[in-house]
Amino acid sequence: MTASPAPAAAALTTRAQEVSSRIVDDILTLVRQETSSYDLPGLAAGLDLLRELTVQRLGQPDHEHRYPGGECGDTLTLTYVGTGTGPGAGHVLLVGHYDTVWPTGTLAGWEQPGASEDGREKLGGPGIFDMKTGLAQGIWALKLARESGAPLPTVTFLFNGDEEIGSLSSRPVIEEAAQKADVTLVLEPTAHGAVKTARKGTGIFQVTATGVEAHAGLAPQDGASAITALSEFVVAAAKVAAPDRGTTINTGLFRGGSAINVVAGQATAGVDIRVSSEAEQARVDEELDAIKVSDPRVRIEIDHAWNRPPMTLNAASAPLLALAREVALDQGRDSLPDTAVGGASDANFVAALGLPVLCGMGAVGDGAHAQGEFIYPDTVAAQTGLVAGVLVRLTRPLRG
Repeated sequence: MTASPAPAAAALTTRAQEVSSRIVDDILTLVRQETSSYDLPGLAAGLDLLRELTVQRLGQPDHEHRYPGGECGDTLTLTYVGTGTGPGAGHVLLVGHYDTVWPTGTLAGWEQPGASEDGREKLGGPGIFDMKTGLAQGIWALKLARESGAPLPTVTFLFNGDEEIGSLSSRPVIEEAAQKADVTLVLEPTAHGAVKTARKGTGIFQVTATGVEAHAGLAPQDGASAITALSEFVVAAAKVAAPDRGTTINTGLFRGGSAINVVAGQATAGVDIRVSSEAEQARVDEELDAIKVSDPRVRIEIDHAWNRPPMTLNAASAPLLALAREVALDQGRDSLPDTAVGGASDANFVAALGLPVLCGMGAVGDGAHAQGEFIYPDTVAAQTGLVAGVLVRLTRPLRG
C-alpha cells in the first residue's frame, strides 16, 4: 500500500505552512465569487474562476471535460496524469462542490467573526467552510506533492455545482469517475478535525395537496383547503421521525393558495428526511403513505425522492482510513479520528458502489449553512499537508 518512496508528511506540512498565506488568499478569492446553487450566471463565473485558479497553480490539465448541468451548475473534471510507473500507478479522484446554500448578495452583509475564546483567529464568509476551503486545499495539496519530486498517482479533480441541492445533474458523473479511479477523497469540511466515514442517507420529498377552491366568505363550506390538509400532514409526518434511530424529518418549504379570500385548492411542501439505514428508509416510506387527513376531499400525493443512500465505512474504505492515519501520525498528530454525521455528501454515492472513499478531508471550522460559518486559518497548512501526504502514498492503488 505504501511501496513507493514518499517524502515525510511532516515535510509537506512544513512547506504548506510556508505558503499558508497564499492558500488562504486563494480561499478568499473563491469566497468572494458568490455561487448560490440557484444562480446559474454566478455558478458559471465561479466555475470559470475555479478552473483558472487550478490552472494557475498546476498548469493546464492533461484531460478536461465540462458536463452541462442544465438547470444546475456545470460539472468540471480536470485530470493531471501521474508520474508513477507501471500498470498500477494509481488514480485518485478529488471531489468538491463549488455551489453554496447562500443567496447571491449575502456576501455584502456578512460580518467577520471575532476570535475564539482561546484567541484563535477565525475567517468567515458564505461557503468558506462548506466547502471552498477544501477546494483550495485540494489544489495546493497536489501542487506541493508535485513540487516534492515524489512519484504521484494520476489525479482527477471533479468540481460540481449542485451538491447542495442533491447533485441532481452531477451524480452520474461522480459515479462514473469514481469507478475509473482507485480511491476517492471528498474535500468536504471535517467534523472538528475528524474525517467522516459514515453519513445519513437523505430524502428530498415533495408533498402535494389538491383540494377544492371556493370563496372564503360566500361559500367556505364548498371548499376543501389544501393548506389545512397539508398542515395536518406535516404535523403527522414530524411524528414519524425517530431521533433515537437516527431518523429526522424536517419540512423546510411550504407554499399554497392563490389569494387570501380563496379556500386553497393546492399546496406543496418540501420535506428533508435523514436516515441511517435502509430499514428506516422503508419504514418512513410506509408510514408517510399511511397518513390520513381529516377532509377526504383533499388528495395527498408524495414524491418519494430518496436522494442519497446511507454511507458507512465499507471494507474497501477501511485501508484508506488506515493510510490517512499513518500520514497524520507522520505529521506529528496524536491521532486522526473518524466520525458519523447527519449530513450527506457526494461520498454517499461512492460508498454505495462499494468503492474506497474518505470524506471530510477539507476545512476545520464550524457553522455550515449558518451565518456564523467560519474556518480556523491556522489549520489550513495541516489539512493541506494531510491530503498531500495521502497523495504521495497512493502511487499504487489500494485495491485490485
